Amino acid sequence: MSSFLDKPDGIIPSVCSLDCPDQCGLLLHKKNGRITKVEGDPVHPVTKGFICNKVRNMTERIYDKKRLKYPMKRIGAKGEGEFARISWDEAIHTITTRWKELLQSDSAESILPYSFYGNMGNLSAEGMDRRFFNRLGASQLDRSICNSAGAEGYKYTMGGSYGTDPEETIHTNLFIFWGVNAVSTNMHQATLAQQARKQNGAKIVVIDVHKNKTARLADWFIPILPGTDTALALGLMHILFAENMVDSSFLEQFTVGHEELREHVLQYDPVTVSGITGVPVEDIIKLARMYGQTSPAFIRIGNGPQHHDNGGMFVRTISCLPALTGQWLVKGGGAIKGNSAYLAHNTAKLQRPDLLKNKRTRVINMNLLGEALLTIDPPVKSLYVYGTNPAVVAPSANKVRSGLEREDLFTVVHDLFLTETARYADIVLPATSSFENTDFYTSYWHHYIQLQQPVIEPFEESKSNTDVFRLLAKGMGFTEAAFGETDAELIEQSLENPMNPYTEEINYEALTKHQYLKAKAKFPDRLPTPSGKIELYSEKMKHDGYPPLPTYIPLIKDSDHPFQFIAAPNHNFLNSTFANQTKHVELEKEPVVVLNREDAEKLNINDGEQVRVWNERGECILKASVGDNVLPGVSVTQGLWGAVDGTKHLVNALTPDRIADMGGGATFFSGRVSIEKLRGVFLDGRE
Repeated sequence: MSSFLDKPDGIIPSVCSLDCPDQCGLLLHKKNGRITKVEGDPVHPVTKGFICNKVRNMTERIYDKKRLKYPMKRIGAKGEGEFARISWDEAIHTITTRWKELLQSDSAESILPYSFYGNMGNLSAEGMDRRFFNRLGASQLDRSICNSAGAEGYKYTMGGSYGTDPEETIHTNLFIFWGVNAVSTNMHQATLAQQARKQNGAKIVVIDVHKNKTARLADWFIPILPGTDTALALGLMHILFAENMVDSSFLEQFTVGHEELREHVLQYDPVTVSGITGVPVEDIIKLARMYGQTSPAFIRIGNGPQHHDNGGMFVRTISCLPALTGQWLVKGGGAIKGNSAYLAHNTAKLQRPDLLKNKRTRVINMNLLGEALLTIDPPVKSLYVYGTNPAVVAPSANKVRSGLEREDLFTVVHDLFLTETARYADIVLPATSSFENTDFYTSYWHHYIQLQQPVIEPFEESKSNTDVFRLLAKGMGFTEAAFGETDAELIEQSLENPMNPYTEEINYEALTKHQYLKAKAKFPDRLPTPSGKIELYSEKMKHDGYPPLPTYIPLIKDSDHPFQFIAAPNHNFLNSTFANQTKHVELEKEPVVVLNREDAEKLNINDGEQVRVWNERGECILKASVGDNVLPGVSVTQGLWGAVDGTKHLVNALTPDRIADMGGGATFFSGRVSIEKLRGVFLDGRE
């Protein structure tokens, strides 16, 4: 196999590395050894050549003049961003010397890795790094900031991450996008819905707290009060049972607990549910009849509602709906929360948990980083950050930054840029982009495994995640063979997974020939629930201390601030990725807070005026966007805008770091704020 690095000119197949369900196939145009253009691969079976603005402008990121070129050490105060160049030898020696000292003076648990999926490559996100920190015996990180609450809730109903093949949704007649701005975060599912609308006359319904880009393309947008989605789903069940729109034969054969559920949902009548959700009674009835009388009907379950105190229960509840109407047996019916179980790889071989000798090593929830850095005992003395930017993305961001300011905290950051987090680091290491790495990718939406081979040489002195941890292992004196294995060997081992029959014919050699391969996925005949069936009533939930039937549990009211606050994603960033690229900022324009016009009138706030958004955790100064895009009492921002230039745009300064009902998940969307007019000055200078 010839290397793509040997081809200075041409068009090279690739894959998008972003933490996005679509995981697009790409074509990279090279000239004189540089990538000059990124476009979609038109023959990819799912993404078919269509890519988002984020990726289309990726060259702006990989050749950004601000990209880190070499290792650096801090010479100024933490947070100032003053650094001096050092060699890789000095960087590795400094890190390993400090860690060896901590092993003697404290313990390995005083060292905390902090990472997430800024690069969705499996080697980059959960490979040599996991091996290294397992061998070191460092504190374990519960990586639960994104989908863990919903994954746990879905597991109670369905047993695992199994859903509809998105390619089949071209046959769907009713799409319900529930709590997902798919146009911005799952664009190809939105595209499939539009194609089905054109071909089949399919209807698109969007249920959300904000009339976002997806809501604007819908045939019907249903605004809902934040955190009440469970009640709406239960209200739909009430009507489905009451009007005999359920598939009794499916319920008898493939579920447990349908009789108990039928009795349980009697309390969720349309009037009661309307009072909880803000959705009119007639709309609840109309939606239930639309869902009960249309086939195929498909629900795209979004990440948004699971970022509430009751987020796990929301997903547990909504995942029951396709069973009531038997839609799992209809091509194009069912639901998708995720499909990662079809592509499950051998994580034990990749991550090597056997290298962790102390099986009682403490586990720290990543949503509680601020608390961990400020109050945990024994204290965290060293933090190693990669694949994420917690100074911006973690909840209760001011608490996180206070922790990062600790002079006795030895912090290392491995990234492409001097991020807001890196400005607090003692050592900064330059990272390669995905196009400079060998890795493999498994979508959590479609059914394809994809291979990334290096397309360009590493930028300046940057190194991959796997290479850095090999260097750190050598510096620590680790001699296990696990730290000498190549990236290709890691992929080979990961794909050897006898527990997953869907990928038994997919291996590294086959991927090098075909670039991407589809799992032979089939909805399981027996689900991995205790009963083997869809569990509408869950004895396991009862054992674990939850209501065994889907139940609406109101949000925690943590203050008397009048507005519920939703810090949602935007169209041109992915979390904090791209927030420092000039092109992407220009496309997104500026941060705003969306308010209902009734609320704005009461506060004497006009569209376009600056407002102060605040609570006990922090404050932001944002531009007001006034209209009818949210319900009264709701405020929505979009995007994680950086805050190193004196601006007060850090929305996660306002978000709570409470833990959700299930899976250790985040509660970003369950906070409350106050909003007030700021001097009546417009951001463009108008009085």
